[in-house]
Amino acid sequence: MEAAYSISRRIRDLRSAEGERVIGRKLEFTNRTIWDEYQVHAPIWGYMYDTTFQDVSSAENRVSLAPFCEPRIEPEIAFAFSRAPRTGGSDDELLDAVDWYAHGFEIVDSLYKDWKFRAADTVAAFGLHGAYLCGPRRKVSDEEAAVLSSALQGFQIELARDGELIDIGHGSNVLGSPLSALRHAIEVISNDPEADPIRAGEIVTTGTVTRAFPVKQGETWSTSVSGLPLADLRVTFV
Repeated sequence: MEAAYSISRRIRDLRSAEGERVIGRKLEFTNRTIWDEYQVHAPIWGYMYDTTFQDVSSAENRVSLAPFCEPRIEPEIAFAFSRAPRTGGSDDELLDAVDWYAHGFEIVDSLYKDWKFRAADTVAAFGLHGAYLCGPRRKVSDEEAAVLSSALQGFQIELARDGELIDIGHGSNVLGSPLSALRHAIEVISNDPEADPIRAGEIVTTGTVTRAFPVKQGETWSTSVSGLPLADLRVTFV
């Protein structure tokens, strides 16, 4: 895995040299319910770029699948930092460093046919990151921070395709909570001597709360979020 992360960082440098800007990190395999399906039994992380991140509305959105090989969709919670987070802090301290959070779709993509790979392959292949479609951002107020830690454990997302319910995911699927996944990323990355620590202004996506599902041209995927004051999303793939 160490060699794979080294490859990932070299790819980051090459992409940066081409003018792409790193804006954050993405986590994958934080959902323990999918570990056996992919035979990957620990989280990984990768870089996210200004070319792969897109703000979308809560209304109808149209997204092209042309850039992707075998795309799948994952509903995830993302956090953005107003200041650099520190390791070892409490939930309150961690949330105090968060500027906003949101619900979005990550489009994950495998360079390996039929999604057959080893754990290290997923790291070297951009962390399977294709794009992140970020829904409306919500600022973390002092009042909301007092209850957000608990809410992030108990919320759920219903994921539908063309109006048909496909899966229901819970915040607890993601290492117990997206906040726990966020803490995991901070600690793992800070202990990597070759990785830059997470800085102020970075966005971190915390991994899917449902299973990942293949998407096709013409399909409309939507979510219904309960337990968090975040907008539902709707995207049609073209």
